[in-house]
Amino acid sequence: MAEIKGLVSMTGYARVEGRADDGTAWVWDLRSVNGKSLDARLRLPPGCEPLEKPVRDRLAQSVQRGSVSVSLTLSRPAAAQGLAINRAWLETLIAAAEDVRARHPGAVAPPAFDGLLQVKGVIDTAEAPPEEGAEAALHARLLADFDRAAAALAAARADEGARIGAVVAEHIDAVARLVAAAEATEAARPEARKDRLARQVAELLDTTTLPEERVAQELALLVTRFDIREELDRLASHIVAARALLAEATGIGRKFDFLCQEFNREANTLCSKSSDAALTAVGLELKTVIDRLREQIQNIE
Repeated sequence: MAEIKGLVSMTGYARVEGRADDGTAWVWDLRSVNGKSLDARLRLPPGCEPLEKPVRDRLAQSVQRGSVSVSLTLSRPAAAQGLAINRAWLETLIAAAEDVRARHPGAVAPPAFDGLLQVKGVIDTAEAPPEEGAEAALHARLLADFDRAAAALAAARADEGARIGAVVAEHIDAVARLVAAAEATEAARPEARKDRLARQVAELLDTTTLPEERVAQELALLVTRFDIREELDRLASHIVAARALLAEATGIGRKFDFLCQEFNREANTLCSKSSDAALTAVGLELKTVIDRLREQIQNIE
């Protein structure tokens, strides 16, 4: 089996929770799936807009490819409320009540103070302004916890990559066994192909008036047309390249996907050249394994 080193999946999840001394709590949720490049989609609560650029920059340091969703949930404690009486509005209400009482003596009771306080606008409330530097300190803690979440996501992707790598190595070994099986077929041996065609040509000469020179030329063309040596050699070379890629550190996804396309191209040509049932069966199985291999490669960073 090929050596596997540092294979990273594009699929992963991480969650980190935090809390400040004043009761402010937060949760970072990071989810990643397959993507052609790094596509980060951020969802930040109001007031955290300054975090967007540093979050993107830090994410790019640990993730090369994939569609990554980043969500921050922030829960603040009930802010201290400052209370103030709107005296101008209160005096306006009192004056209006006295005017009504003057017009309708005895019909209207004097307004109660606590009743006036219930009127909308008499009491103003305002959140106490944050202490100087409090927001900057909160943002620093949020970014520190984001770094933890990004590291956890990278670890999850690496764990998944190790599992995928084992499957990929098995598929490559299966391809190697099938290529060896193809080389063992009669269709892969030039002498066997020539003997078979010679027998067919001898039978044909008994029933045709074509000159022997013309028949020899056609025979040579047929031998060349059905020669699969080149395809087998290329497949063997691709197997070596695939095992070498598995031994690389990171970022092999695009290279491996291209290599899978080359594997598939040679397998298709092998099947199209086959005039032997055994070789055709091997070629079809080879195509199936290559398709499975490429499905796994689609998940690699």
